[in-house]
Amino acid sequence: MFRGLSAFPLTPTTEQGVDEAAYAALVARLAAARVDSIGALGSTGGYAYLTREQRARVAKIAVDAADGVPVMVGIGALRTSQVLELAEDAQKAGVSGLLLAPMTYQLLTEDEVFGLYEDVTRELSVPLCVYDNPGTTHVHFSDELHGRIARLPNVGSIKIPGVPDDPREAELRVAALRALIPDTVTIGVSGDWTATRGLNSGGDAWYSVLGGTFPMAALAITRAAQAGHADQATELSARLEPLWTLFRRHGSLRVISAAASHLGLVGEPNLPLPLRGLDEAARQNVVAALAAAGLTS
Repeated sequence: MFRGLSAFPLTPTTEQGVDEAAYAALVARLAAARVDSIGALGSTGGYAYLTREQRARVAKIAVDAADGVPVMVGIGALRTSQVLELAEDAQKAGVSGLLLAPMTYQLLTEDEVFGLYEDVTRELSVPLCVYDNPGTTHVHFSDELHGRIARLPNVGSIKIPGVPDDPREAELRVAALRALIPDTVTIGVSGDWTATRGLNSGGDAWYSVLGGTFPMAALAITRAAQAGHADQATELSARLEPLWTLFRRHGSLRVISAAASHLGLVGEPNLPLPLRGLDEAARQNVVAALAAAGLTS
């Protein structure tokens, strides 16, 4: 399941809880587009701000609304015992895979990071994607650490940060990691504005913020790259530069929150406090960027 487009939807949340109807509709929208998988409760899904009970409920809603599309659910938490509880809840909900970022308050050593994955993977009945997201978690994986973790049971993919701007350096980045991991483990790219370079450089999957709200645009890029049409994929991504600029400026979560609200897919507010949506000027920039990129539905 760790190939192609994995679309990560927003989890619309207020201080009263998750908007379950809006969330189910977002997932159904992705299923109707026939994305390759759905990444529930990733960073775009705000997993860290939800209770165990809310996360279990969101996992069940996602599976029910996915119409057979594989669902991967984030299980990151500060303590290993909590991660194991979340993994159990998600597996009971019927997910096809799990996503684990090493959340931390105290800086973790490489042995502690490895130990987390070692303890969790031995308890799983579904495959796991290793979530390498240093910008959020402040945990930096070395390629050697990835290689150790990738050999643990039930590890199926690694979600890496954005690749270098230079195409040749991007190819070398993907190749260097691939040389250290088993053939059974895929490499998935993130950092949406660099994702096309990652796919064109040999990445197997795109773990996509954009795809969670605009699946057809993300699928077009993914399918072009998968077919070996690197120039077409690059051109399609370049058309989205107005949006990529705002992702880099404000963070993709807040921009997608505003975009989904503008399209009427979610209400307002839709982010859990203390997170706040964009101000009015920035929202108008989002609307203009969506129009410029042709993302009007």
